[in-house]
Amino acid sequence: MDRAFHPSRVALSLFGAVCSLGIILSCGLAQAQVAVGPDFQVIAQDWLRDATSASQPVGTSGLRLDVKVGSLDSRLKLAPCGNVEPYLPPGSKLWGRTRVGLRCVDGQSRWNVSLPVTVNAFGNAWVIKGTVAAGSALTQDDVVEAEVNWAEESSPVIRDRALWVGQIATRQLTMGQTLRQSMVRPAQVFQAGAQIRVVAQGPGFQVSSDAQALSAGVVGQIARVRMENGRVSAGVVLDTKTVKIDL
Repeated sequence: MDRAFHPSRVALSLFGAVCSLGIILSCGLAQAQVAVGPDFQVIAQDWLRDATSASQPVGTSGLRLDVKVGSLDSRLKLAPCGNVEPYLPPGSKLWGRTRVGLRCVDGQSRWNVSLPVTVNAFGNAWVIKGTVAAGSALTQDDVVEAEVNWAEESSPVIRDRALWVGQIATRQLTMGQTLRQSMVRPAQVFQAGAQIRVVAQGPGFQVSSDAQALSAGVVGQIARVRMENGRVSAGVVLDTKTVKIDL
């Protein structure tokens, strides 16, 4: 066999070695990238489920939560990280369409990214079943109970019947809309100049007297009144004829 030195054979051997090394390095990098992105979606989703369950608005504990997590841009390359910490970016909310931040707190290169997420919350609420004109007072006949997505809009859902019956529609309401706080306002129950009753109460006593309204009265809001002795005071409107003053 001819064992003489042939430059072409050496070149081929070196080329094969370089190729093999390249394959090894490529495999190593691929494994690192797989390890880097430990299921970011799973990390975010688990964190979101705990966070949203612990911070649901008052009266919404029975809602059925549905958490959907988007993905990072496939072109984004992140350095290996031993501990990825989820957090809520400033100005974001744990409701509806939002974002969850992910930051590397244990790695040679610290990075910070965010994932698009959607948190839906399904449960029963009051839904408009016809058309309610702006300025009209809502009645029980205007709504029907149905399951809706409470997180579909930012305005809170009004679940308590006492908080919307008799309230005034701030705009035209149409069939299928979920009844929310932004849709209604308290009704005005008397005009300035009307004769009303004032109930004054303090520790262990309560007295009432006649008075004249100096401003329009809206249930639950403050109205100014002039007492029989000429004194001007202010109190909370209780109903069509009563203002309460705490002493």
